Amino acid sequence: MSKSLVIVESPAKAKTISKILGKNFVVKASAGHIRDLPQKEMGVNVKNDFEPKYVIIPKKEEVVEELKGAARNADRVYLAPDPDREGEAIAWHLAQILDIPGDRLQRIEFHEITKQAIQNAVAHPRDIDINRVDAQQARRILDRLVGYKLSPLLWKKVQRGLSAGRVQSVAVRLLCDREKEIQAFVSEEYWTVHGRFRQSAQVEATPFSADLVRWSGKKPDLGNETAARAVVEVLTGAASRVDSVKTRERQKEPQPPFITSTLQREGASALGLTVKRTMAIAQQLYEGIDLGEEGPVGLITYMRTDSTRVAEEAQEAAREFILAAYGKSYYPSRRRQYGAKKGAQDAHECVRPTDINRPPDAIKKSLTPDQFKLYRLIWQRFTASQMTAATLETRTVEIAATPTAGRPDALFRVSVTRTIFDGYTRVYEEAREEAATGDEEAAGAAPVLEEGEALTLLTVDPKQHFTQPPARFSEATLVKALEEQGIGRPSTYAPTIGTIQERGYVNKDGRTLIPTDLGMKVNDQLVQHFPNIVDTEFTANMEAQLDEVEKGSQRWTQLLADFYGPFVETLKAADEEMKRVVIVTDHLCESCGRPLLNRYGRFGNFLGCSGYPECDFTHQLTRDNKPVPKDRPAEGISCNQCGHAPMLITYGRYGEYLKCPACGKSQPKSTGITCPKCSKGQIVERRSKMGKNFYGCDQYPDCDFVLWSRPIDKPACPECGSILLYKPRKRGDDMVACSACKFTAPAQEMVGEEEVERQAELLTG
Repeated sequence: MSKSLVIVESPAKAKTISKILGKNFVVKASAGHIRDLPQKEMGVNVKNDFEPKYVIIPKKEEVVEELKGAARNADRVYLAPDPDREGEAIAWHLAQILDIPGDRLQRIEFHEITKQAIQNAVAHPRDIDINRVDAQQARRILDRLVGYKLSPLLWKKVQRGLSAGRVQSVAVRLLCDREKEIQAFVSEEYWTVHGRFRQSAQVEATPFSADLVRWSGKKPDLGNETAARAVVEVLTGAASRVDSVKTRERQKEPQPPFITSTLQREGASALGLTVKRTMAIAQQLYEGIDLGEEGPVGLITYMRTDSTRVAEEAQEAAREFILAAYGKSYYPSRRRQYGAKKGAQDAHECVRPTDINRPPDAIKKSLTPDQFKLYRLIWQRFTASQMTAATLETRTVEIAATPTAGRPDALFRVSVTRTIFDGYTRVYEEAREEAATGDEEAAGAAPVLEEGEALTLLTVDPKQHFTQPPARFSEATLVKALEEQGIGRPSTYAPTIGTIQERGYVNKDGRTLIPTDLGMKVNDQLVQHFPNIVDTEFTANMEAQLDEVEKGSQRWTQLLADFYGPFVETLKAADEEMKRVVIVTDHLCESCGRPLLNRYGRFGNFLGCSGYPECDFTHQLTRDNKPVPKDRPAEGISCNQCGHAPMLITYGRYGEYLKCPACGKSQPKSTGITCPKCSKGQIVERRSKMGKNFYGCDQYPDCDFVLWSRPIDKPACPECGSILLYKPRKRGDDMVACSACKFTAPAQEMVGEEEVERQAELLTG
């Protein structure tokens, strides 16, 4: 019996779907895109209506041949990449190269990897949506035109290796504009006054604090200590009483279920995860987790979405779960509906659990710690979004203080908020994006007071403050800003933030993103010469036009033509007007003490003295543009040729290595790990004849132990005790894998953030 072929993007997803569909289906993975524009040429014929030249992606030839063979032997082929523009384009490219009749080829789409969703998709196939494909092509070609035309200009005027793009350049501008605000900010001093009170009739009553909010009939304006001390002096010993007590109730509504951007932000705020890490874990939860007897199960719906829509069956399941678990008072009389933000593509659902009856604790043993934390966050947020509001009561007490002079000049205020009914907060309380006010932070401190009740003013305390500059962006707040201004799409945020760091435009300090001098200089040039490229409104409008292409109301080639003509004219003018940019570094010349400049020569970037030609000092840079470290002794390591000790750790074309200062011979740098095969030698870093790094025993040829990935000293594999290997990834988070068994795990979970950063430094030389 012939079988049907299903082609998905991810091997992990293929494994999960294969278990669902059974023996009559063959499930293969394309591993992402199979065709793209060529790497070494623009690949767009601008004179022929922007005709793209697509080529098979290098190293994908074997995948393509495997898919072609499987398609020829199948009675029907279902194209099942992700349900978004990128996925639609992948399906279209597959259809172009599989070379089978169209009546045997159909597109299927699903938003969650569950048995019901997959079987329903197979039962209701459709044609490829060419409008979606055109929208993706327009975006890809637009980015290629900007990148291939603008990046060489930056190489020429600033330094090689730079890049520019519609979304990444706007993101850098947001960071640079904020940095300029901070640099221009002038802090101003101000003071506040706080009173410490106690009920006069109850000597044992607990004292409480209140803030001075009115002085001489208006808001206090205390710009210095002298003004504050003058108020304190007048109020000391003042008679006080409760002037008013006001109580109001308010409903605190739950947040909508997650969309991509809010998931990324909450992952950062609540879990401390990077945007990249959040999306990598969400991808794992979507593609399927092995739950033992159940097998691989997709735990969440598709995680790249800007829609808060919830399917009716999911709402009904949520209703039944909430009623059973928490009771009738926790489920609203009407189902909750959340409005979509402007420009949202409402074809997808929100990010939610595929089955609300699979609570996090029930499957905790099948998940890694980070998978569990993120799944719990998604499950709690969705469940809470379908529950009743919390009821809060806020009691505001105003206290009149009459100075000894007899004038009722002062009014103090304290607010206390308490929860009357917990509602959705029984399940989930979002990380506090709404900062608590000073009054709210005093919640619970004030006793129950009656209007007119006499109070004793115990102390009056002044407090100094300074106005603060706007906060620098974190990954979470940058995502929020990009989303609010309509820049990019959910799938672009994580790679954009990664790219601007890789290009050296931005450094990350803790959770804070800080533009570098290079980023500031490049941004200044783009703002001056390419204002449209880095203009938020222009970029947001381009996104809206791409949406129109997807709807079929605008031709993608016309969109490109409208952009390209003015862009080329601007490019020509910029080439003539833009001056060579000098990047001054923080490093000083070792010969004359003047600042070093970031320069470019025939062998790449290097540091050169700003006093050139009087001073010709230079310093080599590593592959990630960091100064090459000075030679330093390798304590405890002697030369294997002449016995001299210690060897020197020096830097060469391929990174660090050991060199003998006596005989000049070099030897590989040791990893410090004992060879598990012979137990005599150490594993050292070597380089093959083909230029590939590998790791082998230094007792070769007596011991032929070899590894093709960097070994990690600690920890050992938790399953078999063998050496773990570090597996860097260009997309998604780095992994570790056992050198002997099939164990794999996210690197950050196994070795921690510091080791991940150390490995990144080792890999970049």
